[in-house]
Amino acid sequence: MTHWTALVAEKKQRQLKTIPQDWLVTPPPDSTLDVTGFPETCGLLSAHEIEITNTSVDVLLVKLASAEWTAVDVTTAFSKRAIIAHQLVNCLTEIFVDRALARAAELDDHLKKTGKVVGPLHGLPISLKDQLCIKGLETTMGYVSWIGQYAEKNAVLVDILVECGAVPFVRTNIPQTLMWPESFNNVFGRTTNPHNRSLTSGGSSGGEGALAALKGSPLGVGSDIGGSVRIPAAFCGIYGLRPSYGRVPYCGARNSLEGQDSVLSVFGPMTTSVGGLKVFMKAVVDAKPWLNDPLAVRKKWDEDEYDLADHGSGKDLCFAIMWDDGVVVPHPPIKRSLEITKAALQKAGHKVIDWKPIKHRELGDATRDIWNAASSEDYMITTSVTGEPIIATMELDDTDAVAASFRPQNGGITAYQLWQVHKLRQNLRKEYLDHWNATASETGTGRPVDAILCPAAPFAAPPHGKNKYANYTTVWNALDYPAAIFPVTTVDSALDGKEPPHSFYDDFDKGVYEMYDPEKFKNAPVCLQLVGRTLEEEAVIRMTEIVDAALAAAK
Repeated sequence: MTHWTALVAEKKQRQLKTIPQDWLVTPPPDSTLDVTGFPETCGLLSAHEIEITNTSVDVLLVKLASAEWTAVDVTTAFSKRAIIAHQLVNCLTEIFVDRALARAAELDDHLKKTGKVVGPLHGLPISLKDQLCIKGLETTMGYVSWIGQYAEKNAVLVDILVECGAVPFVRTNIPQTLMWPESFNNVFGRTTNPHNRSLTSGGSSGGEGALAALKGSPLGVGSDIGGSVRIPAAFCGIYGLRPSYGRVPYCGARNSLEGQDSVLSVFGPMTTSVGGLKVFMKAVVDAKPWLNDPLAVRKKWDEDEYDLADHGSGKDLCFAIMWDDGVVVPHPPIKRSLEITKAALQKAGHKVIDWKPIKHRELGDATRDIWNAASSEDYMITTSVTGEPIIATMELDDTDAVAASFRPQNGGITAYQLWQVHKLRQNLRKEYLDHWNATASETGTGRPVDAILCPAAPFAAPPHGKNKYANYTTVWNALDYPAAIFPVTTVDSALDGKEPPHSFYDDFDKGVYEMYDPEKFKNAPVCLQLVGRTLEEEAVIRMTEIVDAALAAAK
């Protein structure tokens, strides 16, 4: 049997050959931490390509539909920028530019001949997390054992995106097993954060987050089982959405923990422009995914819900801020971003009250118990084909690494024990529903709180290996609440100095407090999370747009 390292070396050589040689650049030295400005100064992109890659999704689609810009030109611009991004932060897995350009040329030809677009995403380049199968390509998902396994057909979501006129052009990096909030695997290595390469890009959709932050993709697809869209979106300073179970089709994609159908992974958009969230969700839902995926929810796009018919038509909204989750107190930049957002919303005429979190520790524990009921067996069976090691830490130096609490601590539990966890979670979901409904007595609108605003993590992007707390996102997976990420600010050592110790919840909370040093987190984006109620994606997107506009107006 070929040693696993030889399989990796061969795969990496094949990946290198998919990069056009004249798109290779001389990247800055490792000591240059912030590389966000490099794509536009390296000399590879023309002025027009820089203009294209700095354009929002909505405007791109208008220019593509009117044939002002061709799909070939737009795909070329983003492909070049994606290849630059990859050389800076190692964000790509599969690169198939030739295939994408051929598709773009077909779209241009169709528009020229018929005067009509193929669909709502006509000519838009879309990047995909390395789970979404594309016919004829490997989807290793960071496993050496899956090298050489070529897809015989597209995932349902890929088919839908192509039918809508999108142009898939690259796939993006993830952690081995997917079950990490950072992105490192034995096949493709580690993805770093373009704002500060000593920090993590997050995970498990870390390649997607880093690529978008460098504007190498206008719109990408990540997946989220415990925060894997939202954490990298927040750490990389972009927009992202975790929809409810079944709103976006998953059928035909690869995954970890397959067969675990209690806390489901979901696909969601990651994008540089807030308008990209609606563009993606509306296009996918309008394609009636339930006709091709038995688990997709039969719910059409609801424009009334987007217009906030259930939320006073968007006038005098009442938001509730969760300052901390009762388990870990956030760092100073996160607190400051909550204060900025509160002030902006009040200035825009909305009401802001405090959110009292209940049982977030229990929700997180139940979710991890469900994942880890058989996760160690899942990882062991998958890696046994080649004997590759199961990665135990995301630390740069793993000599003294401590196991993260969300990783499996034992071999698993019995089916009966798992049922008890499911029962506990059901009861917690009912308790949280009642808790939210009861806020109607505090809002002054006659309605319960319209949305919760909260951290996406207790810190901005931390150094590699240090993202050991994902509960700020995971609880909403447990409750199946849709949640969007939006940018607010960046870490500023002048404004975000270390605060005196607070009364710690426990030693873990103390450890998170002690890891803060504003210089260490220099230039890291600070984003927040907006949370709505189950299957309320349209309203969550609209309220995120309202918050985003309020922040822009306040600036």
